[in-house]
Amino acid sequence: MLPAQVSDRILTFPNLVSFIRLAAVPVFWWLILGVDDIAAATVLFVVVSWTDWIDGYLARRLSQVTKLGKALDPVADRLMIASAVIAGLIVDIVPPVIAIPLIAREVYMVGVTMTLAYRKTPPLEVRHLGKLATFLVYGSIQSFYIAAVPFLKTVFLPIAWNTSVSGLLLYWWVTVQYTGDARLQLSQLESHASPRRGGHPNGPAEES
Repeated sequence: MLPAQVSDRILTFPNLVSFIRLAAVPVFWWLILGVDDIAAATVLFVVVSWTDWIDGYLARRLSQVTKLGKALDPVADRLMIASAVIAGLIVDIVPPVIAIPLIAREVYMVGVTMTLAYRKTPPLEVRHLGKLATFLVYGSIQSFYIAAVPFLKTVFLPIAWNTSVSGLLLYWWVTVQYTGDARLQLSQLESHASPRRGGHPNGPAEES
């Protein structure tokens, strides 16, 4: 099966789905902090979480894989997870021992992404383990939110703890892999740039 061609298009249906997922983030914050509607915020978070795969699937299915879409998909994931974790920490839904390492990981990955963007390298390819880690983290944070409902706490709180610990460990392991991917891209960039800076080894260097 041939790999999907990546285009520079912006207005595609998969990108529209990604934009909608991004637009849901401020709505989530308004629901949980503005009107104190934990139930509605939880429903929105669950819906956005379970639509995580749709934009990528549609992009491949419709042959609409784009550079913008490949960048938007992980950004939408990180913003939604970070928002749910930080808001959950503020309203005492997500325990600090889970929330703080997750926030630290997101801050670190933002730094990696900004470094690559500054050096004008392509965005990191999303790893399958990264998708699995995101799935577990989403599931655990959802479970913490659902467990905030008193009569559901007995069922969902153990699920939240089990999935959060496994998801957090996998999340950081994938972070190590992403770090290696980023270092490889930067080293390749430097190796391609060095001949232009120094000129041909048997000839004169280029003028600066």
